[in-house]
Parts: sequence; structure tokens; C-alpha cells
Amino acid sequence: MRLPRLGVPLLLGLLITSACTMKNEGVSTPTPDNTEMIADSAPYLCGLVPERAFRLAGGVAGPLEERTNGTGEDGDCLVPTTGPGLLEVVWIRETAGSSPEYLDDLMDDRRKVFTRHGAMKLSSDLGEGYAVYFPEGPFSDRPYQVTARFSCGGKDRIIDLALAKVSKGRDGIKDMVELMRIAQKRYGLLHGCTPGA
Repeated sequence: MRLPRLGVPLLLGLLITSACTMKNEGVSTPTPDNTEMIADSAPYLCGLVPERAFRLAGGVAGPLEERTNGTGEDGDCLVPTTGPGLLEVVWIRETAGSSPEYLDDLMDDRRKVFTRHGAMKLSSDLGEGYAVYFPEGPFSDRPYQVTARFSCGGKDRIIDLALAKVSKGRDGIKDMVELMRIAQKRYGLLHGCTPGA
């Protein structure tokens, strides 16, 4: 079957439009039926993120596995353990052996990348931090990200959280900020320190 001359450009236009539309699929607008608040409750993923809150924010169902690397001082955790991962958690702690500039340099790099992409600055009770949505580029496999440098027990720490997707109708940035708030509290409980002190 031969397409009329006008059919080919029209078909190409529709394909291009649908391809461009799909890029923004991760950004959603809150709807009245999906406004449950992110809350702290056990059990936890990666020791820091409430599983129920993660499922609510990320629209994830089914069993979850996590893989943790590193130590209590520096490490990362990926959920699930296969594929690109729906959740990534990274924690870094100032240690006696680290240079005074170590965390400064790490946070400077994060600040530059996040602010270049229009990041929202976190409230000061969470330390210095930013939340952002990366629709494309090297971070697009987990585009919803939040990072924060905070003091806990007189030592500086950095926590990064990244989500691959956000449930339809959820405010991804708001959810990431709330997950960070919970993660810092959990970090303090696990490491015997008080965030902000």
C-alpha cells in the first residue's frame, strides 16, 4: 500500500511529537488521589529509606532486594540489585584520615551539577543540600536526586538519594526532600549521632 504524499510527513511529525513527549514522562503533577504524605516507618531499604515511603513515591510493587557496598562510614546501596536500580543511596562520612577539603570538594561538585540543572535548595535544617530532576544526560537513569551535607555528632556527612521514577500524581522533588529528612534521622539513629549537631 502506498501512502499519499501528505501521509509520510504527517506520520513523521506524529512520531517525533510522541518521542519528544515521552522524555517528560517522569515528571508528574499531583492529583487528588495520590497525595498521601511520605512518612517514616519500618522496614527500611538500605537502612535509611522506609520501604513503604519508597513504594509510595516510586510506584513500585513486588519484592525488592538491596545490595550494599562499603562500610558504615562510606558506602552505597542499590535497590533492586539487577538492572539500573530504582533507588540508590550513597553515604559518606568525614573521618580522621580524610583531608579537611575532602567533603568540601565533593559538595562543590554536587552543587555545580545540581544548580546548573535548576535544583531547589533544601531548607537549612537539612544542612547544605539540593533536590533536582535530571530529565536527560548521565543521570537520567535515576533522574530524581537529592544530596545533603549535614553535621552529625560533630562530623560532616553527605547523603545522596536517587530515584528512577516517581508515581503518577506525585511531586517528585517534595518526596525526595521528605525521604532525605527521614534518611538523616535514620542515619543518626544507626550511627549514634544527632543530625544538625
